Amino acid sequence: MVQDIIKLFIEKGFLLDGEMLEFFKELKDEGVAKEIIDKIAIISQQKVITKSLINKNIEKIQPIISELDVEKKKVMEKFFVNVSISVEVKKEITISESKTSQNLGVKVLSSPIIASQKLTVKDFVKNFRHRYSFLKTILQENPNLEGLTSIDKIGGNKQNFSIIAIITKKSITKNKNVLLEVEDLTGNIKLLINQNKEEIFEKGKEILVDDVIGFKCSGTSDFLFCNDLFYPDSFLREKHRAKDEVYAIFLSDFHIGSKNFLEENFNKFIDWLNGKDCDEKQRQMLKKIKYIFVTGDSVDGVGAYPGQEKDLKIKNIKDQYKKLAEFYKKIPKHMNIIQCAGQHDAVRVAIPQPPLGEDFAEPLFECENLYLVSNPSLVEIEGSEKKQGIRVLMYHGAGVIPHIIFEIEELRLSNARATPAKAMKHLLLRRHLAPCHGGFVYIPDANQDNMLIKEVPDIFTTGDLHKSDIDKYNGTLIICNSCWQTQTAYEEKVGNQPDLCKVPILNLKTGAIKILDFE
Repeated sequence: MVQDIIKLFIEKGFLLDGEMLEFFKELKDEGVAKEIIDKIAIISQQKVITKSLINKNIEKIQPIISELDVEKKKVMEKFFVNVSISVEVKKEITISESKTSQNLGVKVLSSPIIASQKLTVKDFVKNFRHRYSFLKTILQENPNLEGLTSIDKIGGNKQNFSIIAIITKKSITKNKNVLLEVEDLTGNIKLLINQNKEEIFEKGKEILVDDVIGFKCSGTSDFLFCNDLFYPDSFLREKHRAKDEVYAIFLSDFHIGSKNFLEENFNKFIDWLNGKDCDEKQRQMLKKIKYIFVTGDSVDGVGAYPGQEKDLKIKNIKDQYKKLAEFYKKIPKHMNIIQCAGQHDAVRVAIPQPPLGEDFAEPLFECENLYLVSNPSLVEIEGSEKKQGIRVLMYHGAGVIPHIIFEIEELRLSNARATPAKAMKHLLLRRHLAPCHGGFVYIPDANQDNMLIKEVPDIFTTGDLHKSDIDKYNGTLIICNSCWQTQTAYEEKVGNQPDLCKVPILNLKTGAIKILDFE
């Protein structure tokens, strides 16, 4: 166990001093070790984990401590002695004096963080193996895939069997059929989807390289013919609702710092949150807004694209976050803000993107009702020990969504940039947030594929395309967010007319949703 924990820290780019090694040796919990790594990665730029570093940031790892069982808490108390006492005192003060995000029922289920490290081909291979293995387990449950076998066991001429494979190459033959090269962990083979089978052929046209798909086949070990195909797909088996009438708001793409930022409109929205120019009915509703989800590009950033400086009103990125913090501090404290990053924010562009850190966004850490999470992240709200809450998948989607729209003919021809929920359905269908290698920059994790949709969310919310769009897919509510920035030169060039200042507000008890317009 100790060796596993040491290995875990090394893989994440951190080192343990002697005292911390003794602590984890006694604790014997790899899960807690991983959570502490993730928290430290968010709050500190230091690479050596020491007792003093943990002491200094004890309040920020307090939620981890509070969830430990009795025996592990005793180990924690024994090691941190005086600190552990102060933690309990501070915890009581927090609950009694302020409505923190913990008290409001926010639980971050997944917020992947990958430390800077040297990457090799093996890391990508392991990442793909994890992807294939997870999606295979889902497809194996599909009753339509009869006679499942591996590629190396196909043998001579066979009829009506199934394989689960990842797509390595796709092409169109002279006869306009779809020709695929596929592989599993045992081998590879070519597979043809005939255009005469119209329904299957239409599904075949939407196949992307690196998709993991279940095929019903016939053929030999040299060549296969597809009789049908199935994706892993997402199905929400049970709808989760809040017990009480509470509301969530969904926002994205403020682009604070840009000359195009609609500051007057944003101030109008903040004023509305504070009950300005509202009747009594609206004020009562405002008291029930508990969650504000912000899916990236809160600021315009610096150096996000060539020549950006001429488009900036605030040219220092730290000052952009200072301005953002000023807005956030005006939001009533009972409203919990959960924010992930986008490609304009002060984190790496490669996905998964870590949460914003104190190095550039220090003023945000003064906002007590703000949660900073990774892009993507899975957050649960309104849950309890006895009841699963509402799970919200947050994802900015930069690079990925435009790539999906370009690669899938139906989306491309229907101008899905104007209706991005169509593209989000394809991600849910594939159970993956970044299905195509090479279409965007990402960092593989050798231990798991962080872009898999392992848990089907109740709500899937995105940003990036500056378009407001609401839809549903197999029980999941899709919310694509508008922006607070007028049309940029780039958007004009590609013909994108942004939706401005639209605010979806969702009743978490009834599921009713409406869009407020602050334009």
